[in-house]
Amino acid sequence: MNEKRSNPLDIDGQHFNSNIYLEKLFKENSLKQIMDHEGDIVKDTQTLHSDMQTLVYENYNKFISATDTIKKMKTDFKKMETEMDLLASNMESITSFSDQISSTLCDTRHQISKLSGVHSLLKRLQFLFKLPATLKARMEENNYKQAVSDYMHAQRVLQQYGNMPSFQGIQSDCDVILKELKTELRKQFSNSEASAKDLAESVDLLLQLEEPAKELCTEFLNCADKRLSDQLVLLRDQSEQRDITEFVDLGCNGFLSDLCLVVASFHDMFINRVHGDSIENSEIFENFSATEMNTFIVQKMNKYFELMRNKVDLEQDVGDTSVLVRALDRFYRRVQAMNTMCSNADFSSIGSDIVVNAGKKQAKAHLQALKQYFAEGITKVRQKLSQKIIPQEESTKNLNELLNSLIMTTVEKVKGVLQDLVAFIQPDINFGQKSVFRDSFCIDNVREGLIVCFIHHITATARNFCTNNVSDPKIPPTLLLVLSKYCLYFQNNSVHYLLSQTDELFNINPKSSSALTTEAELCTSMEESAQELLNYFVRIQGLNISQMLRKSVETRDWLHTIEPRTVRAVMKRVVEDIAAIDGTVALLYEDQGTTTEHSSDSSRKTHSISVSRHQYRSNWSTYTPNHMDSTLVSNMHKLFSERIEIFSTVEPNKISILTGIIKISLKTFMECVRLKTFSKYGLQQIQVDTHYLQLYLWRFVADENLVHFLLDEILGSTVHRCLEPVLMEPSVVDIICERG
Repeated sequence: MNEKRSNPLDIDGQHFNSNIYLEKLFKENSLKQIMDHEGDIVKDTQTLHSDMQTLVYENYNKFISATDTIKKMKTDFKKMETEMDLLASNMESITSFSDQISSTLCDTRHQISKLSGVHSLLKRLQFLFKLPATLKARMEENNYKQAVSDYMHAQRVLQQYGNMPSFQGIQSDCDVILKELKTELRKQFSNSEASAKDLAESVDLLLQLEEPAKELCTEFLNCADKRLSDQLVLLRDQSEQRDITEFVDLGCNGFLSDLCLVVASFHDMFINRVHGDSIENSEIFENFSATEMNTFIVQKMNKYFELMRNKVDLEQDVGDTSVLVRALDRFYRRVQAMNTMCSNADFSSIGSDIVVNAGKKQAKAHLQALKQYFAEGITKVRQKLSQKIIPQEESTKNLNELLNSLIMTTVEKVKGVLQDLVAFIQPDINFGQKSVFRDSFCIDNVREGLIVCFIHHITATARNFCTNNVSDPKIPPTLLLVLSKYCLYFQNNSVHYLLSQTDELFNINPKSSSALTTEAELCTSMEESAQELLNYFVRIQGLNISQMLRKSVETRDWLHTIEPRTVRAVMKRVVEDIAAIDGTVALLYEDQGTTTEHSSDSSRKTHSISVSRHQYRSNWSTYTPNHMDSTLVSNMHKLFSERIEIFSTVEPNKISILTGIIKISLKTFMECVRLKTFSKYGLQQIQVDTHYLQLYLWRFVADENLVHFLLDEILGSTVHRCLEPVLMEPSVVDIICERG
C-alpha cells in the first residue's frame, strides 16, 4: 500500500508527478490513444467537480450547525470553569468540618464498639443456654444437618468454658443429645431405602462430629455387606426359577447396581474427601480405605461369579442360543465396566472365562443333541427294516429313501447347529470379538469339540454294531449295509462339506494350525468303519445261511437215507436267501465286479458232476484207505492255506459282498459234511444238493470256478467216507434238480 502511494505515476497518489506521467504516456501510446486518454481525464474531472458541488450543497447546513456549536461550547466552558472553582472551595470546607466532628465523637465511638462486643457476647451466651433445647428440636424435625451445624457453631465456646459450673450442665446435655444424634446417623448405613446422598451426608456429619474415620469405614462396609449378601441370596434362590436372561438382568439391575452404588458412595465419603478434609494421617487412611474397599469388592464379585457359573452349568437348553448369547453379552459388558472399580483384580478375565465355559457347555449340549438325534435316526431305520412291509417292487425306493433321509437329516441338523452357534461371534457381541474367546470357542469347542467329535461318534456308533460283545440278534443285517453306505457317503461328500462350512462360518484357517484334525483323518476313519460294517454284514449273513446248512447236515441220518427224488428244501431256501441278499445289496451297492463268461446250459449242468465222477471213481478204484485219508487231508490243507481265503476283506460292491457270503456258507457246508459218514443214497443226495447249488450260485460270484472248487471239495470229502460210494449219472442228477 505504501509503494502505491509513493508511486509518481499514480494519478490519485500524493507523490504524483505530471511530467513523468506525460513522458511515459507519450512514449508508450499513439496520438489517438493520448487523445482518448485526455477525454477520459476531462470526463473524470467534470465528474469529480460535480460530486464536490453536490457534497458541499448537501452538507452546507451541517457546516453552519457545527460553527454554532463551537461558539456555544466556548461560552459553556467559561461557566463550567467558574462552577469547578466553587466546588473546590466547598470540598475544602467539608474536609475541615469532618475533621472537627471526628475529633469530637472519638470517645463516643469507642464506647459504642465496647457495647457492641458486649451485645455479641450476650447473644452467644443466650445461644449456648438455648443450645440443648435447639438440638432437641432439630432432632424431632430430623434436621440432623442443622443440629450438627448449631453444635459446631457453639463447640469452641463449650470447649473453652465447659469446665465452668454454669456451662457444665449445658455440656452434659449436649453430649447426651449428640450421642443420640450419632446413633441416628449410623442407622442410615443399614437403611435399605437410604440414597447415596443420604449416606454421604450422614458420614460427613459424623466426621464433623470427630467420629473415627476407620471405624466409620468398617461400619459402612459391614452394613453394605449385609445388603449385598441379601441380593446374592435372592439371586441364588431365583437361579432355578428364572431363565438366563432374567437371571442376568436381576444380577445387573440388582446386585451389580447396588455394588456400584456402594463403591461410589464409599469413594465420595472416605477416599475422595481425604485430600480436601483435615482427616488425621490422611495418607495412611487413604491406603487403608482403598485396601478395605478392594477386598470387599473382590469378595462380593467372586460370590457373584460363582452364582453365574452355577447358572451357566444349569443351562442345557439348545433351543435358542441367541437368548443365551444376549444374556452373556450383557453380563460381560457389565463386568467390563466393573473392572475400573478395583485396582488389584481383573474381572474381565474372570467374566471371559465364564463366557468361554458357557460356549463350551453349549457346544457340548449341541453335541449330545446331535448324538441323540443320530441314535433316533438309526432307531427309526432299524424299526422300518424290522417291519414286514416291503413289497418287492417298492423295496428299492424304500431302502434308498431311508438312507437318503438319514444322510440329509443328519447333515441339515449339523448345519442348523452351526447356524445356531454362530450367534456367539456376531459383530455386535462384545466378547465374541475377543481373540481369547474366538480361538477357544471356534476351534476347540465348535470344530474339534463338536463337528469332529460328532463325526468320530458316527464311526464309533457304526463300529459298535460290529463288536461281538454287544451284538444284538434283533439287529437287521440290512442295517449294517445301510450304515456302511452311510459311512461311505460321508467319506466322499459330507465330511468335506461340514468341515468347509464350519471353517467358513467361524473364520477358521485349517492351514494355520497343525493340531487341527484333518479331513483325510476323518475320511480314513469313515472308510475303515464302512469296511468293518461290510465285513460284519458278510459274516452275519454267511452265519445265517451256514446255520441252515449246518442243521440240515447234522440233524439228518445219512446212513439210512432213502434214494433221492428231489433237492432238499433247505437248499432251495439257501438259494432264495442268497437271491434276496443279492437284491438288497444291489439297492445300495452297484455291481462293480467282473464275472466270468459262463458256459452253455449243458456244460454248466454237467461240468462239476463229470469231473467229480471221473475223479471219484478213479480215486475209489485205486486208492487204499490210507491213501484216501491222506488225500482228504491234502485237499483240506489246500482249502485252508493255499487256494481260498474264506474271511478276506470285502470290497464295496455287490459281487464282492455276495462272494464273501457264499464262501462262508459253502465252507461251513463242507466242514459239516466232512465230519459225517454217508451211505450210498446219502452220497447221492449230497451230489444232488451240490449240483443244485452250482446251478444257481455261480451267478452271484465274480468267478464261477470258486463255486465249482468249493462244491468239488464237498463231494471230495464225502466220497472217501461213503460206505458204498456209487455216484449218480449226470442225467439223473439233472432230472432231479430240474424236478426240484
